Amino acid sequence: MSWNKVGIFALGTLFGLEGVKLLSSKDAKKVYTHCTAGVLRVKDAVLDQVTTLQENCSDIYAEAKQINEDRAKKEELEEEKSAEEVIEEAEEAEA
Repeated sequence: MSWNKVGIFALGTLFGLEGVKLLSSKDAKKVYTHCTAGVLRVKDAVLDQVTTLQENCSDIYAEAKQINEDRAKKEELEEEKSAEEVIEEAEEAEA
């Protein structure tokens, strides 16, 4: 092993230990706390938007369902009218 590799290892260990101290300092904890608070605010905003989107989707679904029901009733009435016309034509043809 060369002294160069030993020196690099020692420097890496030193930086690692100092990094741990830096990451666990009071200032770092304040930064972590503020970042976490920001993330929680974003989460609340996103959940509000998701709730609004879900409500809008429910409204759209209900309206679309109503449109399809109205269309089905209209088609049913048209079929009944055309069936009545066929019956009337058949009665006229017999007379």
